[in-house]
Amino acid sequence: MSRLSAILKNPNLIFRVSTETRPQPAHIPCVIAKSRRDTSPPRRCKRSGSASVLGIMLISVMAVILGMTIDLGYIHVSQSELRRTSDSAALAACWELFDAKVDGLSDQEAAQQVAVSADLFGSQNKVAQSYPHVYDQGDDITLGYYDVVTRQFDTNSPADINAVRVNVHRQGHTNGEVPLFFGTVLGRQTQPMTSTSIAALLNTVNGFYVPATDSQTLDILPFALDEDTWQSVVDGETDDSLSWSNGQVVATGNGKCECNLYPQGTGSPGNRGTVDIGSSNNSTNDIARQILSGISRDDLLDLNGPLEFNVNGELFLNGDTGISAGVKDELESIIGETRIIPVFREVNGNGNNAVYTIVKFVGVRILAVKLTGRMSGKCLTVEPAPMVARNAIVSVDGNSYSDYLYTPVMLVD
Repeated sequence: MSRLSAILKNPNLIFRVSTETRPQPAHIPCVIAKSRRDTSPPRRCKRSGSASVLGIMLISVMAVILGMTIDLGYIHVSQSELRRTSDSAALAACWELFDAKVDGLSDQEAAQQVAVSADLFGSQNKVAQSYPHVYDQGDDITLGYYDVVTRQFDTNSPADINAVRVNVHRQGHTNGEVPLFFGTVLGRQTQPMTSTSIAALLNTVNGFYVPATDSQTLDILPFALDEDTWQSVVDGETDDSLSWSNGQVVATGNGKCECNLYPQGTGSPGNRGTVDIGSSNNSTNDIARQILSGISRDDLLDLNGPLEFNVNGELFLNGDTGISAGVKDELESIIGETRIIPVFREVNGNGNNAVYTIVKFVGVRILAVKLTGRMSGKCLTVEPAPMVARNAIVSVDGNSYSDYLYTPVMLVD
């Protein structure tokens, strides 16, 4: 009774007793305890400053890589600028070489003018914030022969000089090395550089392409010269009594022999005549146009394509009997100018039925024209003259089908 009385007097005791005496499953506390251990994050020791050290290391590495990238990019740009400079110098020098040929200068005199032109144009190009000079020292400016077959530049070739090789430096005492931005970090303060370019006037012309537009023409006269006479001119076996000087013809020799292009006979050496570069019925008006303006696109299309030698080195053109006095004024208007003429080996047939076997194209200068009066006094006097042949087809087999003709200057290396 005493226990019951106590419970009645204190109801909370019932809950406490019930709780204390209720049987509990043995596995529940264990599950709860295990679950709490798995879900609790692991306790770690705090290490202050490690992230800062790693960040500093990464920033340092990135700074070095950035410095290398900037300097390598600067080196690449500077090398491109140096190549542009050597290209410019080589092109200018090669054009000067052509001018020296026109003026009849010796190789030594030509070399001097070439060196001046190379430096003048090369030094106009900035390389790494400075303007390098092209010095005529050692083999930095060299004249030679470029072989289109082997693609080699030869300084000892017996062939006609037609190319210039130019070296431009940024190193040592020659224009100084290129300074770098992060040289202290990378262990190199400057970068040496050299660029080499070769420009050439190719002189193995194998014919002429059809002009791309109607405004383009070929400076070819429709008059042919026989091969024997041309060879006599080249060998210096004909007269040398005229020359072109200061814009006029003077009665003084210049070391280049002349010949008369006017037809003095037929069927034998000395036979010259008009050739049809175009339609087979070229009129005097057509010939006059070709003398003044050159061979047109339509003229070559009438011949069914390029004016090119075949595999035997021959080209066939129809011809007329001779040079007409009807084009006297046109020929007189081009005295002193250079033109291309075809050279033939043989002619078969007569008059408009004649067929010329062309074997070469050559450059000449017109010095005198007289197409009236007695036959013996008529003349169309020409001398060999270097000339740029535009739209030229270059022979790739090494055979020469031209004299005194050069392509426009081009970079070959």
